[in-house]
Amino acid sequence: MKIEQIYTGCLAQGAYYIESNGEAAIVDPLRETKPYIEKAEKDGTRIKYIFETHFHADFVSGHVSLAEKTGAEIVFGPTAKTTYDAHIATDNEEFKIGDIIIKVLHTPGHTQESSTFLVIDEEGKDHAVFSGDTLFIGDVGRPDLAVKSDLSREDLAEMLFDSLRNKIMPLHDEVIVYPAHGAGSACGKNMSKETFDSLGNQKKTNYALRADMSKEEFVKEVTEGLTTPPQYFPQNVKMNKEGYENIDLILEKGTVALAPQLFEDIVNAEGALVLDTRDPQVFKDAFIPNSINIGVNGGFAPWVGALVLDLMQPIVIVAEEGKEEEVITRLSRVGYDNTLGYLEGGIEAWKKAGKEVDTIVSISAEELKGRLSGEITVIDARKDGEYKSEHIDSDKVVHKALDYINTEWSDLDRSKTYHIHCAGGYRSMIASSILKSRGFENIIDVKGGFKAIKEAGIKTTAFVCPSTL
Repeated sequence: MKIEQIYTGCLAQGAYYIESNGEAAIVDPLRETKPYIEKAEKDGTRIKYIFETHFHADFVSGHVSLAEKTGAEIVFGPTAKTTYDAHIATDNEEFKIGDIIIKVLHTPGHTQESSTFLVIDEEGKDHAVFSGDTLFIGDVGRPDLAVKSDLSREDLAEMLFDSLRNKIMPLHDEVIVYPAHGAGSACGKNMSKETFDSLGNQKKTNYALRADMSKEEFVKEVTEGLTTPPQYFPQNVKMNKEGYENIDLILEKGTVALAPQLFEDIVNAEGALVLDTRDPQVFKDAFIPNSINIGVNGGFAPWVGALVLDLMQPIVIVAEEGKEEEVITRLSRVGYDNTLGYLEGGIEAWKKAGKEVDTIVSISAEELKGRLSGEITVIDARKDGEYKSEHIDSDKVVHKALDYINTEWSDLDRSKTYHIHCAGGYRSMIASSILKSRGFENIIDVKGGFKAIKEAGIKTTAFVCPSTL
C-alpha cells in the first residue's frame, strides 16, 4: 500500500493518491487531472475510485473530469445529491482497492454529506483516515457553510460534535489523520501548519477533541469568532454538485497570446478585467491603467475568489513570461473559467506599442516612520486577528481588512492621501491597485508591510479587550 499526499500550498489543500496491488484511488483531487493520471501510469495502476469527502466550497474539485478520463467511479457520502453519475455510499460501506479496504464513515457537521474515509490495511488494521473538513490538524471544519433555513450553524456544530465523538475519536491512537486543508485555509479557524498527524496526538492537542468537553462548550468554541466566508464559496459548491467545463478547454481558451492592440480591444469590447499577476514591487513601476494586481507568487486563487465577485467575469492576464498557463490553471481551481488570453510580450510590449502606463508610489517603512509625525492616514489592510494582535500605535491608523474592500471601504475620500500596509507587501499592493482603479490617485504603498514597520522601530501596540481591563 502507498499513500501520497499531494499538497497545494496556495490553497492549503491536500489531495491524496492511494495505491494497492494494481489499483488506485484519489481523494479530493484538484481540478487539473494530469498529476493523478501520471502517478497511476508510472505505477502501472488503474484509478478505480475518486472519493470526495464533501462538496468543497473553496475550490473546484477534479472529480468529474478525472472520472471522464479514467472511467473511475465517483464516491460521495450519504445524503449527497449530484447531477452527474456518482455512487452515493451508505454509512460503513466498504470499497476494495487492491489488498486494502476503504470504509465510509458518515461524519456530518461541516456539511451534511461530509464523510471520513477509513483505510483498513492488508492486515485488517485501521491505518488512516481521510477526514476532509471534518477534522483538521489542530482544528475542525467550520459549521456555517451549509446553513439552510431549517438548519443553523449551531445545529451543524452539534452534528459535528457527535460525528467526532462517535465515529473518529473511538479509533485507536495510531491511526493517521490526513485532512483536506492546513493553515491558511478559510475552511477552519486555527489550523496547524502540519498537514497530517496521529489521531492520538490530536486527542491531546486539538481543542475540539478534549475528552471532558461538553456539547454546549464545543458548539460555543467552534462557532465563536467565525468570519464571513469568501463570496465565491457557494458558487464553487454549485460547480462541485453540478459539474463544470473541462479544464483542457479552459486552458486552450485562456492561453491565447494577445498583441497589445487586440488585448486593449478585448478589454473595451468585453469589459474584461485586466489581472496583473506579477510581483507587487514589479507591478508598481509600470502597469496598464485600471488593472488589478494579485501576484501569482502568493495566495493568488483565494484572493481572486474573495475580491472578484463574478465567476464569469471576462479576464485578461498580464504575467511573467512562461507563467501564463499556471495563472489560468490556478484561476480555474476556484471557478474563474472566463480567461480570454494574455498580453503577448508583457508590459514591455505594451509600452513599445505606445500604450499608457500607470504607477504606484511605494515607500519604505523608514520613510513612513518619518511621515507619522505629520498629517497622514495609514490603512492597515490585514485581517482582524492580525490587527488586534499588534498594530502601529497611532490614531492616524485605520483598520480596513482587504477581505472587505468591496463593502467596507466606501467611506474613503478620493481627495485624500492614503498610506497602505499589510503584513509583507502582497495585500497592500492589491488594495492599492483596486483603489487606483476606482479613481483614488493619492495612494502610497508601504513596502515590506508590518514586518518592515517593526524592524524600522515604529511604535506598536496590541488591542486590549475592554472586558479584561
